[in-house]
Amino acid sequence: MSVSVRIPTILRTYTDGAAEVNGEGETLRDVLQKLDADFPGIGARIFDETGKIRRFVNVYVGDEDVRFVDNLDTATPSGVQVSIIPAVAGG
Repeated sequence: MSVSVRIPTILRTYTDGAAEVNGEGETLRDVLQKLDADFPGIGARIFDETGKIRRFVNVYVGDEDVRFVDNLDTATPSGVQVSIIPAVAGG
């Protein structure tokens, strides 16, 4: 399934500056693994050492926060937009 993946500014160094890239996969796990294969190193910024999405990285499939759906097993139907949004600290 072909999807679009929105890349936050902080991770665009991995995508040669692209704000959005094409992705493929039936689940979010598939999409993110392919993203890491296409753009080596980006996965280390999204996944922790156990293979889960890092605590301070939010991922949406369409308008759904995957933490409240099926996490990495969330379906990614063709044409949906996947958004990777790192938490921003401030003070």
